[in-house]
Amino acid sequence: MPEKLTAVVCGGGNAAHVMSGLAASRENVDIRVLDTFSDEAERWAKILENDEMVLTVNHPDGTHGEVKSKPHLITNDAKKACDGASIIIFAVPAFAHEGYFEAIAPYVKPNTTIVGCPGQPGFEFQCFHILKDIAPKCCVIAMEGLPWAARISQFGKAVTVLSTKEFLDGVIIPGSSNIKEPFASFQYLLGPKPVLKNYKNFLEPTLSTKSIMHPPIMYGIWNYWDGKPMDQKPLFYNGLTEEAADLMSGISDELIATAKAIKAKKPDVDISEVTHIFDWFKLIYKDEIADKSSLLTSLRTNSAYNGLVHPMKETEDGKFVPDFKFRYLSEDVPFGLVVLKGISEIAGVDTPMMDKVLAWSQKVLGKEYLVGNKLSGKDVATSRAPQRYGYKTLNDFDVLL
Repeated sequence: MPEKLTAVVCGGGNAAHVMSGLAASRENVDIRVLDTFSDEAERWAKILENDEMVLTVNHPDGTHGEVKSKPHLITNDAKKACDGASIIIFAVPAFAHEGYFEAIAPYVKPNTTIVGCPGQPGFEFQCFHILKDIAPKCCVIAMEGLPWAARISQFGKAVTVLSTKEFLDGVIIPGSSNIKEPFASFQYLLGPKPVLKNYKNFLEPTLSTKSIMHPPIMYGIWNYWDGKPMDQKPLFYNGLTEEAADLMSGISDELIATAKAIKAKKPDVDISEVTHIFDWFKLIYKDEIADKSSLLTSLRTNSAYNGLVHPMKETEDGKFVPDFKFRYLSEDVPFGLVVLKGISEIAGVDTPMMDKVLAWSQKVLGKEYLVGNKLSGKDVATSRAPQRYGYKTLNDFDVLL
């Protein structure tokens, strides 16, 4: 990488540890961490005062290696972190994005590259809303998900990368950057894997998002729960019900219908790579799925999901009840399904399957997004639905396309 990169990694959790550790191990970089949660930045900086962070990276062939490095700066001061930064990376869950956007907003300069990792769905809407006139003068990149699965074993000091994805989808929102090749620069900071794929516009990865997976699976088990604690935690993916699979597939069909409706009204927008969830599973897990005959069997027989269970809380007598506040609903609804419902509504597409899952999800979450089949509930104001940010017609999306 010929040009020096000054990068800010926002966050203090698993993803921020891995992102800052990997990036700091590259040559010709200045890596800073902005961690605004409690006293984490102070604790992290003290831990690494005279030491390095150790990343244990597990490889697909069963081997593992170590990466030792440390960021050049760890701070809770957004002004210090952002001074002279060429790239700012959000390595935090979607619910934390708003706080970090508000923290950096006074200090972001034109031509900065801003990366959401994860960034879909709705990262663009939130970015352009909070950063206002600066956002169109920046390069905004939204990645579909996280590059790896990782766990901190010792805060600030040691983290294990359990697995790394082969590929990761993302999109560049039109704008300007002081980095010659911003997408390639982010790839450099990550390393050779996952290989980043750049979609043509934000609608393609958004309407192909995998955030439609978890809420239907939760619905399939817990919509019929009698409220009594369970002796065991039910299997999550491998225990998929037929109704949940039908809902997941139906929601994906509705998103494809939304893509077609947008294409009909805006022929110049290429959204040909919007993918059905079943096709994605067969491609990504082609070696792990024993029975590819249907979406139902593809999840039930996927060895990558073996043994994974529903998020549960243990009762005093050692039994289990569902944890509806877990990210499968608390994130994938306001920063997933609600965003998708908003886009479909603007495109004029009915979404009865999505509405069914949303109506149940908002009930167990204690929220109100849907009123009837319209996205007009009071809690839309805390989601990333385009309606929250003033998008009313497809033409309003033009600034992002």
